[in-house]
Amino acid sequence: MKHETIETNAGWLIVLTLIVISVAGLVEILPLYFIDDTVEKVEVGGIETVRPYTPLELAGRDIYQREGCYLCHSQMIRPFRDEKLRYGHYSLAAESKYDHPFQWGSKRTGPDLARVGGKYSNEWHAQHLTNPRSVVKESIMPNYPWLAKTDLDYSDIADKMRALRHVGVPYSLSKQEFDNNVRRFGKDVAQQLEISSAEDNLIAQAEAKNYDGNRDNLSELDALVAYLQVLGTMVDFSKFDDGYFSKFR
Repeated sequence: MKHETIETNAGWLIVLTLIVISVAGLVEILPLYFIDDTVEKVEVGGIETVRPYTPLELAGRDIYQREGCYLCHSQMIRPFRDEKLRYGHYSLAAESKYDHPFQWGSKRTGPDLARVGGKYSNEWHAQHLTNPRSVVKESIMPNYPWLAKTDLDYSDIADKMRALRHVGVPYSLSKQEFDNNVRRFGKDVAQQLEISSAEDNLIAQAEAKNYDGNRDNLSELDALVAYLQVLGTMVDFSKFDDGYFSKFR
């Protein structure tokens, strides 16, 4: 049958379009009935390495969204060779399971940030956010100088963690929940996930890491850099055999 015949015959066009859509739908849906889970199991020594954000990282994520960073930066490395060569291992579903909403995106005016954590120093990020062209000459990213000058408002951080708890993020309120987090993530991480200690944990992390390079204040820049520095760092791919994650797809 000639292609022109299909295009000029409404009946044939409708029938064949429905067939194509049906086959494509089956290809997408049927495999889901033969796998146990589409979210990868990421454990090392019985401890889950993909964890919820700490209070400071969570505050930074909110600033990331507020400033519209997701409009120019995606956070999803696709399973293609060119993306792997530039950004690293393709993104796992597990890495976004505590994101509400996720930051995958499809617009890349700037590079993908899924694995930017640890790639640059805190000082580089602070300078880049304040004046991007001082470190990347050809950058078209706007300046964000107010982040370093604005004190971080973390008065509602515990409330934010309580809200996320309702959608399945395992921040703890009770001793039972804390003990469960110890089993899942280890004691150090479990302590960071305690809602009752949210403000103390936020301040302690900011003071210990000094993300913005200024110990005289706790700024929005501290929080945003803390968030950027954790992206893509929760999975150590060297701990897993080649092909391990492919069985979840």
